[in-house]
Amino acid sequence: MNVVDSSGWLEYFADGPNAEFFAPAVENTSELVIPSISIYEVFKIVLQQREESAALQAIAVMQQGIVVTLDTNLALNAAKISIEKSLPMADSIMLATALSYEAILWTQDSDFSGIDGVKYIEKT
Repeated sequence: MNVVDSSGWLEYFADGPNAEFFAPAVENTSELVIPSISIYEVFKIVLQQREESAALQAIAVMQQGIVVTLDTNLALNAAKISIEKSLPMADSIMLATALSYEAILWTQDSDFSGIDGVKYIEKT
């Protein structure tokens, strides 16, 4: 299973320099887990940069995977991870979701550098 951090989705959708790094995870929709906070972050940023139809198209692509909502158990695990690894809220939710699905977390967010279970590439 795979979880793609919001930074990875945005890189993929923009066809940025690291888009090819994220392509295997994004395009394997049967193994893709989407934290609902990623839907929020990606929609917001695409909406700010483009029109609403483009933002909705991005979300339609994301919804081809398994969308995971933030429930109590996931929130508590994310809070523990946030404290243990000094991660911001959204990042800790991403990692907690990945861990709960035994998934690899794909990212270019330096907050995740060196964390087990994370495939990290430096943002160029």
